[in-house]
Amino acid sequence: MTEKTSRSSGDAAGAPVILSNEPGSFAWGVLAKRHPALIQQVRDAFPYGRWQHEALDALLDEITNGVIEPLALWEHDRERWADWGQEHFGRSWYDAPFLWAESYFYRRLLGAVGYFGTGPWQGVDPFAPFKRAELRGEAVEEELQALDALASVPADERAAALLHASLWGNRSDLGFRISAGEPAAGDAAASALVADDRALLWQLLPVGSSSTVAVVADNAGRELIPDLILIDHLLQQRHAEQVVLHLKPYPYYVSDAMTADVVDCLRRLTEALGQAGAIGDRLWKAMAAGSLEVRTHPFFCAPLPYEDMPEDLRGEFASATLTLLKGDLNYRRLVGDRLWDATASFADLTAYFPGAVAALRTLKSDVIVGLEQEALDGLERSGAAWRTSGTHALVQVRR
Repeated sequence: MTEKTSRSSGDAAGAPVILSNEPGSFAWGVLAKRHPALIQQVRDAFPYGRWQHEALDALLDEITNGVIEPLALWEHDRERWADWGQEHFGRSWYDAPFLWAESYFYRRLLGAVGYFGTGPWQGVDPFAPFKRAELRGEAVEEELQALDALASVPADERAAALLHASLWGNRSDLGFRISAGEPAAGDAAASALVADDRALLWQLLPVGSSSTVAVVADNAGRELIPDLILIDHLLQQRHAEQVVLHLKPYPYYVSDAMTADVVDCLRRLTEALGQAGAIGDRLWKAMAAGSLEVRTHPFFCAPLPYEDMPEDLRGEFASATLTLLKGDLNYRRLVGDRLWDATASFADLTAYFPGAVAALRTLKSDVIVGLEQEALDGLERSGAAWRTSGTHALVQVRR
């Protein structure tokens, strides 16, 4: 499966694919700093055996000093990655497209720790300790307690607050914090929306409709909990009759959500007091009744834009009233991981998507489209790293 020609012509012709070979760039920093740091964190988090330490050492040496190597002959998905990476093997990691290099790094990391093997480490999530520590932290406890104060406010105000929490929960991305640090909650820039289509989002989900909402999750833990709380609100207030939550099939990008992470979050909610516990109970019952359903697909761990999604996944999104894509990676895959003109049309670049789509994203990479020129000028004059620092966010909707 390769990038469609429609993306390499027209507008895309003037928007180069993002690489990691410019020292000092955000993409370069991810490969040069974040990935080596993550290898060490994973190594320290488990009592891995000798062969795993050797595999991690080899991976570290390859991404630091070597060239991209294909998967071993015995790997179950070797042919798939051989197709995706045929143009990149034998080249420097920094010269491959950033989206591809990031995705392949995580696939190689899982191979190094035996996740896909037949031994005792099969299926053991190397990022689980980080996710669980965050889920049990004081910040989550405070956020759950704050739900009690929302119970008595009007439904529209509560909806606005819960959407805000789901949007900004993306700041807690563990991979982001490895290299960037979490922005201070009181920072004035943390409330800056560079694009704001919230009103249109709610227009597409009127109360009492028989809507089906597809939510494509991003991070587990402190982001997934507000996502689940928002889903509860959609069901409770009849903005949706059914919500389908799409998850990663295996560990990906440090903190990306899998089914096990949903279960952990639901347990965290049901164990809580007050409104949080009530929400957890309702969501547990909603899953049993089918009004909340979890699904996954191999494509969610592919190094490809959504325009290249397979037909079965395209059909799922086409049947939804609205597909809500969470987070930075989903945004990059939605519009294409390219250096677009920031004023390029979000609607035009997502016209291929089957049905209405909304992006909820905290900005943590260079890709951005759909901005008004005046807003862009103000952001550029600020001198801040607004595209990558996690201090700005957006809600963009295409009906």
